[in-house]
Amino acid sequence: MMLFSLFAGVIVDRFPKRKLILFTQSSFAVTSFILATLTALKVINYWEILILALINGFLNTIDVPARQSFIIDLVGKKDLMNAIALNSAVFNAARIIGPAIAGILIGKLGYAICFYLNSASFIAVIIGLILITVEGVTPKLKDAKTRIIEDLKDGMTYIKNMPVILHTILMIAVLSTFSMNFNVLVPVFTKNVLHREATGYGLLMSAMGIGALIGALTLASISKRGVKPVYLFAGGIGLGLFQILIGIQNSYTLTAFLLALSGWFMVTFTSSANTTIQINSADEFRGRVMSVYSLVFGGVTPIGSMYAGTLSQRFGPHITFIVSGVIAMAYSFYVLSRYRKNF
Repeated sequence: MMLFSLFAGVIVDRFPKRKLILFTQSSFAVTSFILATLTALKVINYWEILILALINGFLNTIDVPARQSFIIDLVGKKDLMNAIALNSAVFNAARIIGPAIAGILIGKLGYAICFYLNSASFIAVIIGLILITVEGVTPKLKDAKTRIIEDLKDGMTYIKNMPVILHTILMIAVLSTFSMNFNVLVPVFTKNVLHREATGYGLLMSAMGIGALIGALTLASISKRGVKPVYLFAGGIGLGLFQILIGIQNSYTLTAFLLALSGWFMVTFTSSANTTIQINSADEFRGRVMSVYSLVFGGVTPIGSMYAGTLSQRFGPHITFIVSGVIAMAYSFYVLSRYRKNF
């Protein structure tokens, strides 16, 4: 799927994004309905879950870059950062509220009904997409003889020749790999250092989600001033700083506070990076650029998890947090000092 995501960018640049999103969202509704039905009939098997997950994975490689690059068609470059920040706010609010609602519904209604409700929830999205009137970029129809490989190479060459896009993507790659492994590190830190159980872990992650939500809303409120490189670099440097501070203390309350600040600066970095890439991308290449962004942002997660898990097992979560923070700060300062003129 990681390799296919690059080709998905070519698809996004060849077809109207709204229609692609309609296709992917409708397909998600169908796969969720199938999962619900198999669960309700009590005939669900492990291999069927794997197949549905694989289908959703392939759909997601198209859906993510299509949705990301569709935002600028809806709001234009002037309000792009505001829109991306608000999108992050909604995402983080859902991450805080969603698990609690899901837990209650599963307990009262069971898994099958919840899967049916998930499938039905896509109806509102689909209706909204149908009603949207887009005054955006109409994709240029390309010669049928043009090969997908050539389009993919053109996209990679374009990224290589655009320093601001290239170095922003590299920042995302480095920070996503080494400094955004909270799902791996926080459970270990909670149990081995803070000596808390599942409830304590849940509260820490909620604190981080609340911090991310506040950060997204703050960024949305100040983004009217325009996109500034300071948001990107402040986000990366701040994320690293607060990880270092987490690694040098043992207080549960202070950890919750520092995780909230980490969430704040992490969403500042990711939203600023997304905006920087999209604003500097030519319309005809935006789908391919965002597919690389999506690949780097999500595709390095297994590598980052392996790094965090291995280092934490060998040296402990304290050292891992400190090393991760140092890497984030060092690389952010490196890009700032060497390539600032490109931003």
